[in-house]
Amino acid sequence: MQHRKVKILGTGKYMPSTAVTDEQVDLRLGVQAGWAAKAGGVGTRYYVSEGETASYMGAEAAKAALQAAGLTFDDIDCLVCTSGTKEQPLPSTASFIQQALGQQDSGVPAFDIDGTCLSFVFGLDTLSYMVAAGRYRHVLLVATEVASAGLDWSHKESAVLFGDGAAAVVIGPSAPDETSGIVHTSLHTYSRGARYSEIPGGGTRFPPGDERNASDAYLFQMDGHGIFKMASKLLPNFMNELLTGAQTKMDDFKLVIPHQGSAMAMRLMRKKLGIGEEQFMNITPNHGNTIAASIPMGLHEAIVQNRIRRGDRILLIGTAAGLSLGGMVLDY
Repeated sequence: MQHRKVKILGTGKYMPSTAVTDEQVDLRLGVQAGWAAKAGGVGTRYYVSEGETASYMGAEAAKAALQAAGLTFDDIDCLVCTSGTKEQPLPSTASFIQQALGQQDSGVPAFDIDGTCLSFVFGLDTLSYMVAAGRYRHVLLVATEVASAGLDWSHKESAVLFGDGAAAVVIGPSAPDETSGIVHTSLHTYSRGARYSEIPGGGTRFPPGDERNASDAYLFQMDGHGIFKMASKLLPNFMNELLTGAQTKMDDFKLVIPHQGSAMAMRLMRKKLGIGEEQFMNITPNHGNTIAASIPMGLHEAIVQNRIRRGDRILLIGTAAGLSLGGMVLDY
């Protein structure tokens, strides 16, 4: 058991101003009407407009989370950006979020944690130990993604899935008489699948200007079949390990909040893990795949829609590039 007396104090979300429907995606891809709806199962996703940078969106989500928690930035001891995309290679996106919040002279430590689509779960797991140990009292976690900037529209199966947006969560210690806490986390990476989902260019291996870079080296590339096949084999044993470690069972969860990878991935997860429809938090139809922001967005929506209440046991779960699997059992 890894129980930590750490509580989710508040959540917030920001969606960009431009809504993009499946019909608009069909036109952009030049495919038959209805193709995007069938292939992606999204419906509507949102793309950033001018001025809606990752840091701007992250700051707006952070403001909402602080308000929900009844706190101000003066109460925050650490700011962590848990995103799969970066605003720029250097410095950290967290630094720009701090700046966008008007807190550039605050001195509050700000850094990034990147586990691609599972960045938020990686960050929440890591920073919860810091809170439990007393190193920090209040931590602001922000996942902010501009997926639209890296889409390769010649690969329509992946381009149809993604949307932009941001979510933020404030965590702090729970009182001794409160049930809120993180019960157990399991994180695994199987790098045999590292090439199934990647952006090859832009790092030190293929830096900007390198003549070896193809024109699409800076765009998102995904082998959806490879990910599906590998994840479907790994998920059952992974889930068994997670539930055993948490000493719980699927029926104990009020809600399961997955990474909103794709409609196909969601169906696979429900089938493989035996998750009931009423237990499943599906925000794909009006968000799309917002990378690492999808899990905290799902958490935020679960709270504002009153699908979970204090004391309810919930599961955060997903897969990510790497190939990584992650799950967290927590009592809200």
